[in-house]
Formats: sequence, structure tokens, C-alpha cells
Amino acid sequence: MIYYLQLTLNGIIAGSIYALFAVGLTMVYGVFRFINFAHGELIAWGAYLALLFTQTLFTLPIYHAVIPALALTVVIGLAQERYVYRPLRHGNRITLLIASIGLSYLLRNAIRIIWGSDLMTYGLRPMRGISFAGLSITPTQVAMMVAAVFFLACLYFILTRTMLGKSLRAVADNMELAAIMGINMKQVSFTVWVLASVFAGVGGILLALDTNLEPIMGLTNLIKAFAAVLLGGAGNVWGALLGGLCIGISENLGVAFVSPGYKDFISFAIIILVLLFRPKGLFGVLRGIR
Repeated sequence: MIYYLQLTLNGIIAGSIYALFAVGLTMVYGVFRFINFAHGELIAWGAYLALLFTQTLFTLPIYHAVIPALALTVVIGLAQERYVYRPLRHGNRITLLIASIGLSYLLRNAIRIIWGSDLMTYGLRPMRGISFAGLSITPTQVAMMVAAVFFLACLYFILTRTMLGKSLRAVADNMELAAIMGINMKQVSFTVWVLASVFAGVGGILLALDTNLEPIMGLTNLIKAFAAVLLGGAGNVWGALLGGLCIGISENLGVAFVSPGYKDFISFAIIILVLLFRPKGLFGVLRGIR
């Protein structure tokens, strides 16, 4: 029994990170109605930029390196929107999709050129786990959980307690009507891309704290974010959050029955099952955000 509880705890920790990835991805879809395949590379760039500021000329502590790393990740996200997606937004949706796939390849291979293809770490000292009720959790995992909850709580406050958040939700419901009502579309667009970039970057850094950095980490976790978005209902922020937790718990509980090497298969299986039996997701809505 303790074994399964430990797997569930590990799944909640992983799921909170997947939720960060999925929330950013579904926000862009909820407002602009397209899937950004390059979102995964924001995850990877956030992690690698934090590595940059902890090494080479900077040698900052990781908790200081997070700030400039996220700032540069936001710049990359805004550059995507300004120079790639905005000129194509009023064209064919397939064009946007192909552009995002091409941008994903470009950013992923840029990481390979700059940092190489080898596994890398932040070089943090191993810390003794904290035991309670037969379960074990490391201080790093506690920090990951706290950070994930903090950023998700900030998102909740923005969406439900500010005029900007209400504007964002209105645009997700009906972009044309929101524009007619005088909502500043440029401000909403800027906010969506900043939030999506920050959540991707934060998630990438938190994930790298507990695992490794590799150029393909963005693509791997993009699949999990897709699964979470589909499970929660495309465009539904809170559905994506719950979907991320479900993916994390399912993956880790699955380790009890299949080899850990096949853990990523669970995300693909969930994508297929949801598309077959519940295309709108468990919490699907006609419009986005909520």
C-alpha cells in the first residue's frame, strides 16, 4: 500500500509540472484557436537559459538565475508571436500549424548548436529526503510543488480578480465581439504570450531541477501537455490543470505494472482514448479559458 501511495505522491509532483505546461498551451489555443507546437521549446529554453546563468560568466545561484532566464524565455515567446504567428494569423490554420512545427525544429536545433546533445544538470548537491508516514519526498520536490502552486494561484488571481483577466476570458469567448466592445486586443495578446512563456519556462526549470536537461525535453513534455489539454478539454485552463495532475498520477502508477521505460506510452494512450471516446475532453467547453 505504501508503494502505491509513494507512486501517487510522485505523480502529483510530476502532474503539477505538467499542469504548468498544459495551462500555457491551452491559453494560447483558447484565445487564438491554434496549437503552438513550439510551446515545448519554450520549456526547454527556460531550463537551458537557467543553466546559462548558473554557469559560464554568470555563476548565479539557481534561484537568482530563474529571473533572467524567464525574462529571456518571455522574449522568445513574444518574438514567436510578433514575427511568425501574427503575420500568419488571418491566413489558413494549416499554415500556422506548419509554421509552429518548423519553429519548434529551429529552436530545438539551436539548443543543440549552443549546448550540444549531451545530458546536463544544474549540478545541485544531493539532499536527504524527508520521510513521513512511510512516504519520502526531497526538499527539491517540495520546492517544485510550492512553486507550481504559487504560479497557478497567481494565474487564478489574474483570471478571476483583475480586469485584464476578465478581458482575457471575454476574448476567449468571442474575439470579434470583445474587439467591438473596446477590449484592447494587443494587451490581451501580450498577456497571453507572456503568461504562456512564463509557465513553460518555470515548468522547464522545475523539471530540470529533479531530472536532467536535454534538447528533446521540450518535445517529450509537449506530448504530455497535449494529453493534459485534451483530457481537460482544449481551451479550458482549469481542465488543463486537472488533466496535468491526471497524466502525472497515471504515469507514475503505471510504473507499478509496466517498465519505467514505457512510462511515456501512457500519455500517447490517453491521447488516443480521449480522441476516440471523449473528443471534447472531460471538462470540454465550446470556448476557452474559463
